[in-house]
Amino acid sequence: MPNGSSGGTPQVPQNRGSRGSCSSPLALTIGPHVVQPPVVLAPMAGITNAPFRTLCREFSGGKGLFVSEMITTRALVERNEKTMQLIHFDETEKPRSIQLYGVDPATVGKAVRMIAEENLADHIDLNFGCPVPKVTRKGGGSALPYKRHLLRAILREAVSGAGDLPVTMKMRKGIDDDHITYLDAGRIAVEEGVTAIALHGRTAAQHYGGTADWSAIARLKEHVPEIPVLGNGDIWSAEDAVRMMRETGCDGVVVGRGCLGRPWLFGDLVSIFEGTREPAAPSLREVAEVMVRHATLLGEWIGDEARGVIDFRKHVAWYLKGFAVGSEMRKRLAITSSLAELRGGLDELDLDQTWPLGADGPRGRTSGNNRVVLPDGWLKDPYDCAGVSEEAELDTSGG
Repeated sequence: MPNGSSGGTPQVPQNRGSRGSCSSPLALTIGPHVVQPPVVLAPMAGITNAPFRTLCREFSGGKGLFVSEMITTRALVERNEKTMQLIHFDETEKPRSIQLYGVDPATVGKAVRMIAEENLADHIDLNFGCPVPKVTRKGGGSALPYKRHLLRAILREAVSGAGDLPVTMKMRKGIDDDHITYLDAGRIAVEEGVTAIALHGRTAAQHYGGTADWSAIARLKEHVPEIPVLGNGDIWSAEDAVRMMRETGCDGVVVGRGCLGRPWLFGDLVSIFEGTREPAAPSLREVAEVMVRHATLLGEWIGDEARGVIDFRKHVAWYLKGFAVGSEMRKRLAITSSLAELRGGLDELDLDQTWPLGADGPRGRTSGNNRVVLPDGWLKDPYDCAGVSEEAELDTSGG
């Protein structure tokens, strides 16, 4: 396990239980990039920054594809200082993958050309899946594919501006059960030259509640056999990833909330696809070492230890899920402001605790059955692009 420095590769030597592995190595092709095994870290605002991607890559041995958090095209084009930091990649990150959010075809095109011409990334993913109100109320994220012509215009600008860079997209099933869009959106994507599609098997109304509909992933794969389809939703373990691929026929998996507080999941994913070892079962001592390393990397990235530890606070509950840690200590660890304070609190725990039963499973946001906030009149005509506000191009990154 890491010792708190920025070097070295984390090790989680313990394992739990037995499981089947894939019979042969699988690979995902995205343009010139071969992703083997076919596992992708989902973009998550405030989570999948450079430090977290570093942790996940270390556990996977560099295998897989690790996407940046969502970047707003307007902020990128205007070279917003925060945004320019978010698109910084470590020299070991290959391929470099950026996810863009935008609603204006011209601005999206400018952002993509900027990335291509300035060699800022090797792969571009477009976000049409974000369900949060500040995005959908302006017609962005998971609201946008309902407007078929607008979606087509954005994809056309992105693909034409990207040059040799592959362009992919991530989306949801639709706005709600009465406004399903993923099959139409998938066909438009193929026609406009998108390289691959990732589908989260939920509607925007579901947010992250209920159960992901894996059958929709299977239907999309049948609908667009020309390009790879990746499945997303309810992958909490490596076994879930293999099961999704077997049940849906998808070409790869995208893992989001399943790796919150579990960056070693990417090591498990590599192992199950390559059949090399059993899933990790770290003791609390080993988990604590990863927590300190994560906070250390954040401080180095931000350039301020205290700010790094403060940014790390949101991860504390995810790392400690399932372990016997009292509520007062959890609160204390979640308000630490220095590495010494974090280490000191962790050292007071019973670090010899073994991996607890029930430690896997849902983490992060679980709300569902929400009313999707949309622009006035958005649902009147799926082809009319009127009503898309200029304010939909948020001036800061994130989702």
